[in-house]
Amino acid sequence: MTVTITLIGGPTALIDINGFRVLTDPTFDAPGDYPIPGGVLVKQSGPAIAMADLPHINLVTLSHAHHPDNLDASGAVFVEAAPHVVGTPMAKEQIASVIALETWESSVVRGDNGIEYTVTAVPARHGPVGCEDITGIVAGFVIEGPNQPTIYISGDNAALELVAEVANHFPQVDLAVLFTGGARLGLFDNAPLTLTAEMAAEAARILGNPIVFPVHSEGWAHFSEDRQRLVDAFRATESSEVLRLASPGETVTI
Repeated sequence: MTVTITLIGGPTALIDINGFRVLTDPTFDAPGDYPIPGGVLVKQSGPAIAMADLPHINLVTLSHAHHPDNLDASGAVFVEAAPHVVGTPMAKEQIASVIALETWESSVVRGDNGIEYTVTAVPARHGPVGCEDITGIVAGFVIEGPNQPTIYISGDNAALELVAEVANHFPQVDLAVLFTGGARLGLFDNAPLTLTAEMAAEAARILGNPIVFPVHSEGWAHFSEDRQRLVDAFRATESSEVLRLASPGETVTI
């Protein structure tokens, strides 16, 4: 049983679960300025793998579709043609091909390997309590299969109490793909909109210290922390052995 995960850039990663391929939050546009309501997001580096070079994807998990650092124009083209895309009801309003899942709802996907995988939407909050009117509704996901590893994809979540809810529902998580970087835009007294390094280390503890693969920690100017901060945070909690950092384009075998 083999799981590989390749960092493409920002929130975008390719997860291969024994031949079942999952793509997280597709972002394939070039570096540049990307307007959002009230400001602009600055993309500093492009994807390490071109969209045209991807293998066949069985499942796309979409934390949300309303921010260009989670779904850009190229990613939206990919999503519209992908065979199975799960996201929020809000994302469904933007992209018709999205399978809308409310929190704790599931969808079943059959992989090329003949195995049926269940993907469940789990709670996430893109900032502090009460942020939703500004940052929108987002989701995380858990992927399970018979005799397969259980994988948690946090999405743009900054709420450890919601990670605890996930841990209560899924007591055995083998791999946690955590959206980190401590994204900040000056909103809510400049509170983090994604996990800080210290929060990521605590999330790992809450989940029972699965293997942790950080994404969403490079490539955009609004990420407030560098990746060394992750190394330091996991070292401080004596959990360095679970952290798997990859450079864009690099593949890690779990």
